[in-house]
Amino acid sequence: MEIPKGHYVFGTVKVGERGQIIIPKEAREVFGIKAGDTLLVLGDEKWGIAVTKSDVLERHANEVFKKISGENRDGNL
Repeated sequence: MEIPKGHYVFGTVKVGERGQIIIPKEAREVFGIKAGDTLLVLGDEKWGIAVTKSDVLERHANEVFKKISGENRDGNL
């Protein structure tokens, strides 16, 4: 299966004893993540965990939560 342009599978990571993960180098390069950056961890019991740069939240949080809750643009289910 071909992955659509702009979508990525970076592989897997293991959670260390202290709950830490290593973000793969390619992912850091694609998303411009550098040492000292603040990342935001979002979670939904149905959809799972998402990790993003904190500044992305300002632009996309409402869109993400609308999609997760199943609402359309009018706020209806």
